[in-house]
Amino acid sequence: MSTETNRPNGLAANRRDVLRWGAAASALPFATPAIGSDVVSPGEVKRYNKLGRTGYEISDISFGASNLRPGQEGLVHLAMDRGINYFDTAESYARSQSEVALGRALKGKRDQVVITSKVMTKPNTGADELMSRLEASLKRLQMDHVDIFMNHAVNDVDVMRNPDWHEFITKAKEQGKILFAGMSGHGGYLIDCLDYALDNDLVDVLLVAHNFGQDPKFYERVTRSLDWIATQQDLPRALAKAKQKDVGVTVMKTQHGARLNDMRPFETGGATFSQAALRWVLTNPHVDAAVITMNTAEKIDEYLGASGYDELAVGDMDLLQRYAQVTGSSYCVNVCNDCEGSCPYGVPIAEVLRTRMYAVDYGETAMARDEYALLDTNAAACLSCSGEPCAKACTHGLAIDKLCGPTHRLLA
Repeated sequence: MSTETNRPNGLAANRRDVLRWGAAASALPFATPAIGSDVVSPGEVKRYNKLGRTGYEISDISFGASNLRPGQEGLVHLAMDRGINYFDTAESYARSQSEVALGRALKGKRDQVVITSKVMTKPNTGADELMSRLEASLKRLQMDHVDIFMNHAVNDVDVMRNPDWHEFITKAKEQGKILFAGMSGHGGYLIDCLDYALDNDLVDVLLVAHNFGQDPKFYERVTRSLDWIATQQDLPRALAKAKQKDVGVTVMKTQHGARLNDMRPFETGGATFSQAALRWVLTNPHVDAAVITMNTAEKIDEYLGASGYDELAVGDMDLLQRYAQVTGSSYCVNVCNDCEGSCPYGVPIAEVLRTRMYAVDYGETAMARDEYALLDTNAAACLSCSGEPCAKACTHGLAIDKLCGPTHRLLA
């Protein structure tokens, strides 16, 4: 996919100069903190990476706006003060209020940031509908264009095959409403979707679920004490292919479920599990930035403590391994689809458990309810089911029959 797109009034060229200041910053002495200190002093971005063919230099720790709502604009301003210049939102986030809040926060500051938004589609979503939804996003954002527009939460290759999506992207670029196109995903068919998108040159930027629990290298390092195998074992290959094709790579779901309270007793010397998990993905040379939801000023500073590392800090592996041990029997990896088809009522088990994760593990019940409401089929049928069909469907030992019904009660 060509990066030569029409840009309104030469704005992107000027913004490119503004955003490239990160390249110089990445060469400063503080760009690679010394390994051996327990934690990096928080409060600033210490590295900027080139986002593939876009040419943008973006903060290695970037702002996920999945739970941003009006009234929280100050978080965006604080993140920018700390050096964060990449903001990721979506039509569906906070029932579109994320885009509203981000737009308000960035009034008068648009030239200082890179904006990604996303839209969920189906294999038959039409080009006219897609254009209308993009224009609605732009209206909420109070912007004339977004830098990157993604097909959101793709878990079906036919979604990327949709000719109307390609027609829409071409027209939106010609009209200057988007500069680059992308895809996000985290489901069991993610690798198939990535391969198709990359092989057919359909994307400029990716946003994919990636964490230590999905990385074969992690299990290679702890195999003597953990009898597990990594999920998404082909993801490293797909990310390497993206890098070879000069496609930008951003990653999400870096916290492997984010059961942070389970880890507090083990965090010493100021180092945190969240920082260790972020450092794991950022030491992958094929990853340009980690996108993580930032709900408080404290979280912004904590996450920025992981910026700028070339390798793990002392104690990181211990925290990651302990987390894997604590959560291994209760966390849905959400990327294997082994349970698919076990429910006679067609309940999308992995998607239901993903929304449960947002509520139970992340502590974001409102966001979980929003995501649950978007499911084509919910888990209402589980309330009157014996649970026998799915009880042993999880090859990772998760007790699905004891989770889906309570999830419906919590989120419906």
